Amino acid sequence: MWEPYKKGYKAWLRLEKSLAENSVESYLRDVEKLTDYLQLNSNLKNPADITLKDLEKFVVWIHELGMTATSQARIISGIRSFYKYCLLEQISTIDPTVLLEAPKLRRMLPDILAFDEIEKIIAAIDLSKPEGGRNKAILETMYSCGLRVSELVNLKLSCLYLDVGFIKVIGKGDKERLVPIGSDAIKYINIYLNTIRNHIPIVQGEEDIVFLNRRGKRLTRVMIFLILKELVKIAGIRKNISPHTFRHSFATHLVEGGADLRAVQEMLGHESITTTEIYTHLDREFLRTTLQQYHPAFK
Repeated sequence: MWEPYKKGYKAWLRLEKSLAENSVESYLRDVEKLTDYLQLNSNLKNPADITLKDLEKFVVWIHELGMTATSQARIISGIRSFYKYCLLEQISTIDPTVLLEAPKLRRMLPDILAFDEIEKIIAAIDLSKPEGGRNKAILETMYSCGLRVSELVNLKLSCLYLDVGFIKVIGKGDKERLVPIGSDAIKYINIYLNTIRNHIPIVQGEEDIVFLNRRGKRLTRVMIFLILKELVKIAGIRKNISPHTFRHSFATHLVEGGADLRAVQEMLGHESITTTEIYTHLDREFLRTTLQQYHPAFK
């Protein structure tokens, strides 16, 4: 009964919203959850017949399943997106999600690394091994450009403009942006390309990918996580670190240094400035810590 709607919604997410396959699947799972709930309650109405009351009961149901507030909010966001599609395609004339309340989320401030901690992690790399040179280039690039891990593993040789100090990044929804790259990252990418990568037998289809494993294939996101986890352990840093921490640290250090928030938004590839504004909160935390450390009235 809902299959044609789901099929149409999937096509809309791909073609009109230009979303990556992972995001498309995630949105479809949110709609699946709603149809699962309706079927369980023998109430599988058409999208046009669903009311705010139906959706409020659905929200109670996902809460009772033990989902976190973040997961609940994400599912509700997916249902809102589905009804946006339904209105555009005239499947429904009313949006029942307008007054639907999502659980209040407490904005978690992510762990960040101080600059000297980033230097410690990079210094823990064993440069006597071929993967050491590659890993150094990877971490320097992550911190220099504030890349998402998916952007890093899919970075292409044809998107490197190292002579002018820029790289082209293909972000969420295949949106492209130009990001400046620092001299250290340029130096170590060149060392990697000229002394390590040129000796790897490359798998067909991976010729344009910058960072490869020893079998000539692009690295996975999990592999980047494991590389970083091992280096953090060697460096003796006791924080919850993931590849995304380098991105948070990049943005936080820029904001702490007085960078314009719009410029940071552009470099991170955030669609909305509100996403970037979390770093102003991190900045305030930094200011409070600085006051506690240096101001006599705070000691």
